[in-house]
Amino acid sequence: MARLPDGDPAPPDGALPSGALAGLRDAPFGVYIHVPFCASRCGYCDFNTYVPGEGGAEAVAGYADALIAELRLARRVLGDDAPAAATVFFGGGTPTLLPPEELARILAAVGEHLGIEDGAEITTEANPESVGPAELTALREAGFTRISLGMQSAVPSVLATLNRQHSPGRAAQAAADARAAGFDQVSLDLIYGAPGETAADWETSLHAATAARPTHVSTYSLVVEPGTLLAAQVRRGEVQVPGEEVIVERFETADRVLAAAGYDWYETCSWAVDEAARCRHNLGYWSGGNWWGAGPGAHSHVGGVRWWNALHPRTWAAHVQAGTSPAAGRETPDDDAVRLERVMLGLRLRDGIALEVLTPSGRAAAARQLDEGLLDREAHAAGRAALTQAGRLLADPVCVALAA
Repeated sequence: MARLPDGDPAPPDGALPSGALAGLRDAPFGVYIHVPFCASRCGYCDFNTYVPGEGGAEAVAGYADALIAELRLARRVLGDDAPAAATVFFGGGTPTLLPPEELARILAAVGEHLGIEDGAEITTEANPESVGPAELTALREAGFTRISLGMQSAVPSVLATLNRQHSPGRAAQAAADARAAGFDQVSLDLIYGAPGETAADWETSLHAATAARPTHVSTYSLVVEPGTLLAAQVRRGEVQVPGEEVIVERFETADRVLAAAGYDWYETCSWAVDEAARCRHNLGYWSGGNWWGAGPGAHSHVGGVRWWNALHPRTWAAHVQAGTSPAAGRETPDDDAVRLERVMLGLRLRDGIALEVLTPSGRAAAARQLDEGLLDREAHAAGRAALTQAGRLLADPVCVALAA
């Protein structure tokens, strides 16, 4: 289940060092809104989410008011000179379990208290069964510009293994409904590597996703997280997860099928039909931007300072409604940690990172990995370190070597 990192205590008023605030306008600014409620829990999920009966889901009725209280706190902390949000992302959980009018009210409060740039990307995640034409039309009219649907699979047996509630064709219908409602940007998420999934199953899901004509597709390898139902099933021997060679084959299949359908990869697990379809909010994370994360368990970053909110909705809400910071801890990473993160996040992107940001040891490692086929020669000649397909499969060790 969700765990918070260790860190230093955060001040009750949430105040940030002046140096952190001074850098606010040097990078894109985004707002993340966490809605931690789900109708049911998927067996692989270890996110900070709550389902009926777990104590916390009953807080749905007053949740928008608590989020708006944190947005008021954000304005006090950031000050009047902070830039307006270039992106707003509602994630979860299942944000669309809140009524559209509540999501609209929260979004309006982001504009009122923090500001939203003209032309901003405004995304909400949704499970396919949680939205229909009426809800999608209301969300589009409220100002949402992008929707990310959790398709995960188009194969009934795989959906059952993942404990997903929607039917195989529901995600495609939701994507069509979103386009009809006026959403120009529609994303589908897929998961590969589920117990019992075959190579044919995975190709079926990929072709079903591309046939739905989304502008963006993300694929994720299933990870067995401690404390989840899936982890217990694996431990008891009830299911078996595929080996590394299968995961590699699934990744290569995704790259092949999506490329053939007209999608270009721009981040390790993300493909888009064009540059406009790339997720600008996530690009802000990967390029070292600033963001305020509102909601229980949400993480924030401003000017090199990172903090994270209390996990439980009741604990978080009690703080924000009292006008105090809900942060459970915070940290200011040292230079080595910042460099490692900069390399790891930058290498996720197709353009990679400039070789000049690497230490001499990192540049030597880049030369070795170039010879091993893990880094792209054309990018290297242009002064950048960028992963090949083989490098994307070994991204973590490559990153560690380059960050040395």
